[in-house]
Amino acid sequence: MSSFAIVTDSFCELNEKIRKEFDIDFVPGHFTLADGTEKNLNLEWDIIGREEFYSQIKKNPDIFKTCPANVAEITEKFESYAKEGRDILSISISTAISGSYNFTLQAKKAVNEKYPDVKILCIDSLRYGPAFGPMLMKASRLRAEGKNVQEVADYLNANKSTFHQAGWLDDLSFVAKKGRISNSKAFFGQLIGIKPIAEIGESGLPTIIGNIKGEKTAMQVELDYIEATIVDPQNQDILICNSMRDKQAATYKQLIQERFSPRAIYETDLFCGCGLNMGPGVMCAYYIGKPLSQNLEEERKLLQELIEKNK
Repeated sequence: MSSFAIVTDSFCELNEKIRKEFDIDFVPGHFTLADGTEKNLNLEWDIIGREEFYSQIKKNPDIFKTCPANVAEITEKFESYAKEGRDILSISISTAISGSYNFTLQAKKAVNEKYPDVKILCIDSLRYGPAFGPMLMKASRLRAEGKNVQEVADYLNANKSTFHQAGWLDDLSFVAKKGRISNSKAFFGQLIGIKPIAEIGESGLPTIIGNIKGEKTAMQVELDYIEATIVDPQNQDILICNSMRDKQAATYKQLIQERFSPRAIYETDLFCGCGLNMGPGVMCAYYIGKPLSQNLEEERKLLQELIEKNK
């Protein structure tokens, strides 16, 4: 039995294979279909097929709805471990995006009233979707090394800004339908192959730090960006996530393996929870690197330098 439990929510985007290997549990949120039927928001394609899901939300981005697990559901999960006398490390999607973290605090209070000796530590990842997957994986690695729940929580809280992403979203028409860019700009962006590049800074929100024209150039720039920001790649796990961009993700994985030789590269989908807000066209790698700068100023500058270099 692991020394303490690691629990997360439906928005970490870690598939069953990864969760099983790293012994990570989660509390399912909720997914509402077009007819009003509500299902558990599981990290798999059990409610609707992948292609059908992305096809439907491209036609109507508001056809489905999601919400996080409620306090009672999180409390039940925490209590299942507290009954065993196990401490709990809870890592949630960014509070800038969801109320999940605040729900875990309420659940912690309720469980500690019954099990005061069980340590429950809740962390706001300040990351969205697969961007906090490596945080969970790192927590599991530290646990396997013998670190206790407090030591792991302290590490994560001190190093949130070291969790990077490098990739793009190329289906701008979907973002336009969600009201995040004008339709005309989105259409023009698709015609010229613009790839918006984002990082996640202290705000806890994905922030565009630059745009690259062309998939081949974008791939090269992102590899250079990883090289300039990653720390000790041979001793870390890199996560690659995509939504309907399997071919590009496979190429990206191969190039990352050849260039950085990480301990392991894991692949996962962008499932319904985050896929509903990001849509098809996501292709991104997530890794541990140098601390991100304030307002991502250094990262913006670096990306522009790399774009110029690769013209």
